[in-house]
Amino acid sequence: MTPPSSTSSPSTAAPARTAGGAAFVGVGPGDPGLLTLRAAELIAAADVVVLDGARPGAARAAAQRHAGPDAEVVETTAADGGAPLPLAGRAKLVTAPAKAGRRVVRLFEGDAASTPALAEELAACRRAGVRFEVVPGVSVATAVPLYAGVPTTTSRAADVHAVDAALGEGPVDAVSGVPGTVVLTGTADELVGAAKALVVSGRSGDQDVAVTSRGTTTAQRTAVATLASLADVLAAEGDALPEPLVAVVGPGTAKREKLAWFENRPLFGWRVLVPRTQQQSGTAVELLAAAGAVSEVVPTIAVEPPRTPHQMEKAVRGLVTGRYEWVGFTSANAVTAVREKFREYGLDARAFSGLKVAAVGGVTAQALRDWGIEPDLVPSGEQSASGLLAEWPPYDEVLDPIDRVFLPRADIATESLVEGLQAIGWEVDDVTAYRTVRAAPPPAPVRDAIKAGAFDAVLFTSSSTVRNLVGIAGKPHPATVVACIGPATCATAEELGLRVDVRAEEPSIAALVDALAAHGAQLRAAAEEAGEPVLRPSERRTGARRRSR
Repeated sequence: MTPPSSTSSPSTAAPARTAGGAAFVGVGPGDPGLLTLRAAELIAAADVVVLDGARPGAARAAAQRHAGPDAEVVETTAADGGAPLPLAGRAKLVTAPAKAGRRVVRLFEGDAASTPALAEELAACRRAGVRFEVVPGVSVATAVPLYAGVPTTTSRAADVHAVDAALGEGPVDAVSGVPGTVVLTGTADELVGAAKALVVSGRSGDQDVAVTSRGTTTAQRTAVATLASLADVLAAEGDALPEPLVAVVGPGTAKREKLAWFENRPLFGWRVLVPRTQQQSGTAVELLAAAGAVSEVVPTIAVEPPRTPHQMEKAVRGLVTGRYEWVGFTSANAVTAVREKFREYGLDARAFSGLKVAAVGGVTAQALRDWGIEPDLVPSGEQSASGLLAEWPPYDEVLDPIDRVFLPRADIATESLVEGLQAIGWEVDDVTAYRTVRAAPPPAPVRDAIKAGAFDAVLFTSSSTVRNLVGIAGKPHPATVVACIGPATCATAEELGLRVDVRAEEPSIAALVDALAAHGAQLRAAAEEAGEPVLRPSERRTGARRRSR
């Protein structure tokens, strides 16, 4: 077993708090992975976070993701949520708390340097005697085209000109006669006006334009037109391309069909239901996002302490005093339960020194590694209680000085592992480490979405998640792709009348998401081969096939 690490936390930890001041931070175009490390550090350390408007966006998402629970989030709009405050009002939101000794972070969408308000607000801080720093962000004008598969520089266009179309025809006229790529940002009407100005100034009406909405997010959508047809295309798209928009005019637009990597990810735009607790769903959410999907976590079980703590307390004392040869963990929840009990007693992972540790599978093993413990036994085959038992060595009175195993488990765990260990010579302390209870039903909109087929897929990671989801929210719609992590979970889903579409090759979250992504890629390839539009399962509800009975 690997001893726990004594090294300090990584450099992404929040910086130490100092006297009040202000940081003006660009949060990038929308993809949370494009936020810089410095930006994340400052937001995490902030006492006050100031952002523009009440609408969802990259700034609000960054604040929700990184700001501490005690941070105050302030909007630069009037009290009634209407028009933006004038400069004096915006500046006061930053300078007043900073002068009072609080750490203020002012967030801007994209790159702070491309925001007209930045210079004015920096000048206000200077006049107020507030120290400040500026953290650049990834620019909308560079990131969004690349996420749309449109390189802004090519052998035919070495220069890039970014123009805010809201500023009128003047800035557009200034770049119209200059060779290179023009990147426009603005509303549909503003882009149409800019396109007309470019044509009047000499650009060909046949020149291609790629227009992207919600760039770098999983809701990204791109339409292609020409300068002459842009008005008609945007009118036809309507609400399908919500504003603000980013348009690219240049030779790179012709390369989009071959280079559109982001929107061609296997699960791009899929809405996936993850019936797990928030604490357990992190890996699944990250892997799904990497495949292009949007996750919605719906807890189906709640984990609670055992009704009486006596068993666990006795077992932990025995672990410390040398009562056991092995400790067997059959879930990540069991690791958490033991870890919390250790915390109560002021113990840490060093108490496992000299013990052999077993984990039922990869997720449980990772929970142990996160604690600083490297398990001695993880099944190489089926990652289940039976798979663990198949590889557990029998008790040998010569090699094993102690014949007892500590098995912290859920109150509803089956007895097969205990009986199997006893059959190969081990004495087992089968201890209830935690109780699982059915979670409360999700909100009505989520239940309706599940039944109506608004989710493209659902990930089932255990038999209990299947039973509990059906119990608290009903069966998923027949069009929803059902993905299961192992044979027992698949069997439970089929017993409840669900057709299992995706089965993981091995019982791990990574394998399950990989299998779902492969299924999504097959659906995309089949649609393209048939010359049909690529539709998500939720968009194909009318043709949904029946479940097996």
